[in-house]
Amino acid sequence: MTSFTQDLFISYAHIDNQPMTADEKGWVSRFHSTLEALLSMRLGKRARIWRDDKLQGNDMFADKITDQFAQTALLISVLTPRYINSHWCTKEVAEFCKTAQQYGGISIDNKSRIFKVLKTPVDSQETLPLEMKDALGYDFFMMEDDAPVELDAMYGKRYGEAYNLRLNKLAWHISQLLEKIETDVSDSLPQEKAKATVYLAECSYDQKEARGLLEGELQHHGYTVLPDRQLPRDEADYVTAVQSLLERCTLSIHLVGNIYGAVPDGPSEKSVVVLQNELAAQRSKSNSLPRVIWLPDGTSSDKESQQAFITALHQDDQVQFGADLITGDVETLKASVYATLKKLEKPEALQLAAPAQGDGGNKLIYLICNEQDLKATVPLRKFLRKAGFTINTPIFEGAAGAVREANQKLMGECDAVILFYGSGDESWKHTLDNELKKLPGYRGDKPLLGRYTYLAQPTTAKKEDLIDMEEDNLIDGLGDFSHEAMADFMQVMSAGSQPL
Repeated sequence: MTSFTQDLFISYAHIDNQPMTADEKGWVSRFHSTLEALLSMRLGKRARIWRDDKLQGNDMFADKITDQFAQTALLISVLTPRYINSHWCTKEVAEFCKTAQQYGGISIDNKSRIFKVLKTPVDSQETLPLEMKDALGYDFFMMEDDAPVELDAMYGKRYGEAYNLRLNKLAWHISQLLEKIETDVSDSLPQEKAKATVYLAECSYDQKEARGLLEGELQHHGYTVLPDRQLPRDEADYVTAVQSLLERCTLSIHLVGNIYGAVPDGPSEKSVVVLQNELAAQRSKSNSLPRVIWLPDGTSSDKESQQAFITALHQDDQVQFGADLITGDVETLKASVYATLKKLEKPEALQLAAPAQGDGGNKLIYLICNEQDLKATVPLRKFLRKAGFTINTPIFEGAAGAVREANQKLMGECDAVILFYGSGDESWKHTLDNELKKLPGYRGDKPLLGRYTYLAQPTTAKKEDLIDMEEDNLIDGLGDFSHEAMADFMQVMSAGSQPL
């Protein structure tokens, strides 16, 4: 593997770094500074990022830049209309691509060494080398009232937060590729089993942010996410490319919104959202490809073609073939995705039986906690409620006998129990564990879908020991609330009971 002395070169048009006011830095300068800080944290050492911050666009092309490309691992191009039309900028990209082919190749493990940052939309990328046109881009703008607004805190808090999230995702992807370049692992050494490859379908613009968040999380947890490059925009070529990618995947995910989406050039005039759904459904019929479709509750469209697609997803089993249709919020989507992946990775872990339901068709969860932890259970309770469960917490006030009887009744009526182990000490936990052993006596013939222990702050040696010993039915909530931590619970609740 080639050894590089520089991690990253930022290529940009100097006019795009003009400050809006005299007392601030330009957008590219601030981008450079923040990316360097984030990337350094991800790498655990100072990131080596450089750019031309002195030369002007009308200077002769500098050998000092091209001479360093052989020692530079990656390139970021900040795309704008000025960049696309700049002979200087496009020559930088072409020279980097040419040099990269000679030193390490243009891609590493099928990941391009070129990153596109779209500061503003561009009408065409025809002036760029093919290697860059095929690379996926990172949008650093939002459309507001049919006009692009750059992600910049000067436009408001929302844009600043979106900028930080997008830059964090970019830094993570760059750090992963740099670590691959720097790590030379012998093929003879035992390798960790690779995680699944997931097809995360291209979506319409209104679901792009949710798709980006899900993509980043999946990649962070070790999953390969496709498409990993720009797909053709000719319909026949697009269909062929998607079919090829689906053959490599063990799950496909489709995010559907109220916008029809981009339409490839072809006879069907179907959007990429519709085409990918059709192709994934075909793959599911022929090879049992599991699918997840996210159609948030209440989604509708003023466009006739999109509304027809939305209606079909709800009513036509062929359009929905092989898929779980998720109508909750994005956290419910994530929980479903992780539950499906876990089932695919460890299909023997779940023992299925007839599902049970509480009043009104909703499963009833008895969330046991002490009174001091009631506030701390709010994120968990909100998650469960959004997922369609009914949640009961213990009775804390009243005569001792009446309180005990009421809580025993809750144990007898619920479909699952979660013991929230937070501020309670070991004695409190031991007492409740003994009480829960009496569950069969309170329930008669009513089956229990699951009994879980949710670990919450503060961290204690006892809780860490439960994790280290890999206790069954344990939900690790010692960090921030995580939908991934709830994946096993969600799968069991949707599928059926397990032995207690």
